[in-house]
Parts: sequence; structure tokens; C-alpha cells
Amino acid sequence: MMRISTPPSGAPAWSHGPDASVRAWLLDADPAIRWQVLRDIEGAPAADVEAERDRVASSGWGADLLARQSADGLWGGGIYSPKWTSTTYTLLLLRSFGLRPRHPAAVLGCRRLVDAGLYHDGGINFFGNRKCSEACVTGFVLSLLASFETQPDVAEQLVDYLLREQMPDGGWNCLRHEGATHSSFHTSINVLEGLRDYARCDGPSTRRVVDAEARGREFFLAHRLYRSHQTGEVVRPEFTRFSFPPRWHHDVMRTLDCFRAAEARFDPRLEDPMGLLLSRCDTTGRWKLQNDYAGQVHFRMEQVGQPSRWNTLRGWRIAAWWRRCLNDAAAPESR
Repeated sequence: MMRISTPPSGAPAWSHGPDASVRAWLLDADPAIRWQVLRDIEGAPAADVEAERDRVASSGWGADLLARQSADGLWGGGIYSPKWTSTTYTLLLLRSFGLRPRHPAAVLGCRRLVDAGLYHDGGINFFGNRKCSEACVTGFVLSLLASFETQPDVAEQLVDYLLREQMPDGGWNCLRHEGATHSSFHTSINVLEGLRDYARCDGPSTRRVVDAEARGREFFLAHRLYRSHQTGEVVRPEFTRFSFPPRWHHDVMRTLDCFRAAEARFDPRLEDPMGLLLSRCDTTGRWKLQNDYAGQVHFRMEQVGQPSRWNTLRGWRIAAWWRRCLNDAAAPESR
């Protein structure tokens, strides 16, 4: 079994949050990062957070991506390919940046995805060689429709499809129709993020979605987010290397951030992946970009092997959520 190292000697005490130098470094960033730092790390007034978020569309990386959309609503000349400049992956990046709901460029791009992919079984199928929808891309499109608050009727269809596709172990697998009986880590996180974004909108199916999310998180908990539930071995080494953007790939940081977004409660099975995450924080209070996925990109935000603002933002907000989990779990004992 892979051994999880303890935080390096001299590493910052995660229970106290990042120090002033790390906070200043995080704030010296693109608006796509800065507004989330203000919200999740600084606890800034809502008006300041929202004003900074508004800048995503008008400056920096967000404005750059918006300028690359063609008149037909596409990016990269395609729906799902080329990776990673196609319409699907560009919209996912704009979602991560925090582009505002109902932004015209996002609404048009989402319309192109739905027109190209909505299938007779209620999901999304972008692939001519498939005879059924694919849970991964259905999760992507649900996330985009919910985040950009467009086509709610289609979103309901996608929810129905994904809930039908949930497997007995709680997760999802794009290969279920080909005989897969065990859920996929990759498919499951793509679907869970879509369900989480839908649940935030409080749509008609929210109660059903929240129940499905809980079962989906149980799939990950049974595997400590990255281990075989049978042997305890690490399933894939890349699950332990933190990337941004994650594209369609699962890794421990991405999935812990999804647990955080859902305000999941303490579970002792999270101690292992949290130990892994905290062990990757260096002595300066930063996380490095540990992985990247080959393909075309509009531009590079960060370099593998170097300190990453995206990973450091996510690492510290996950740590803050984990502190809340531990405090809530200890509260009954303290009374």
C-alpha cells in the first residue's frame, strides 16, 4: 500500500490558514482566481467578491477565451474536439473561472452543445459510433447548463438520464452499456460535479439529486478517493497528482473540492486523502502543479512543477472545509 507522507518539516500549520505572503501571492493573480480567493480565503465582503467576479468577462483569461469564440458559437472549430480548445472544454474552463450565469457567449455555446448532442435516451451523445449517451459528457453539459442558467428543461432531461445511469456501487461508468459492473472514478467525478452545480440552482429535481450525490460520494469514500476497495493499493498514480484544469480526469484534489462544495460532513475515510493533500503543501504554504494532460490549449496558465495558484487556492479552501468537518465532528464530545 502506498504510504502517505506527513507534511514536510517546517510546513505551515494548515489549521490556521495561509500566511500573509501566500494570500498576497494568491491575490496577485488573474480575476478568475482573485475573486475566489476573496470569497474562499479572505472572507471579503460580498460586494467586493462580486465586483472582482464581474472582471472575469472583461479582462485577463476570461476575456481572452471569450474573444476566441467564433460567430457560430463554437470554440476551436468543434463541439468536443480538439482537446482542449473545443467548445465543451472552453466552456468548462469559463465555468471554473466563474463567468456569470446567462452570459451571451456561454448561452450560445451551450445551445450548440445541446443541438449537437441531445440524444433520444435523454442524455448527451457527441459520438457517431455510440448507440447511447455517455455519462461523462452528460455530466459536463448538465454542469454547464446549470452554471450558466440556460435551457432548464434540457437540464431536467439530463438529470433524469444520469439518475437512471447510477450504478449499484453509487458511481457511474460510461462503459456500463458495454458490460462494466464497477464505476469509473473519472466518470463519477464528472457526473458528481454536474449534479452539484444543478443542486446549487435548486431545480425541481434537487431532492433526488442530493440523494444521488450522497450515493456517489459513498463510491469515492469506499475507495478513500484513490484506492482499490479490495486491496487498498493506489488505483492509478495519476490520481495522486494534482492538475488544473483537470479536464475529464479524476484526482484527489479535484474530488475533495467537490466534497467541499457539497459541504459533505466528516467521514473517517477522508483522513487518508486529506493526509495526501496536506502532505503536498510545501514549506511556503503553496501547492505545485503536478500534472498536465497533452493536447491543444488556448494559452498556458501555469507550468508543471512550479507553484500553482489554482492548486494553492483549492488546497487552502479544502483545508478550511476540513477544519469545519473536524470541529463539527468534535462538537458533541465537547459538550
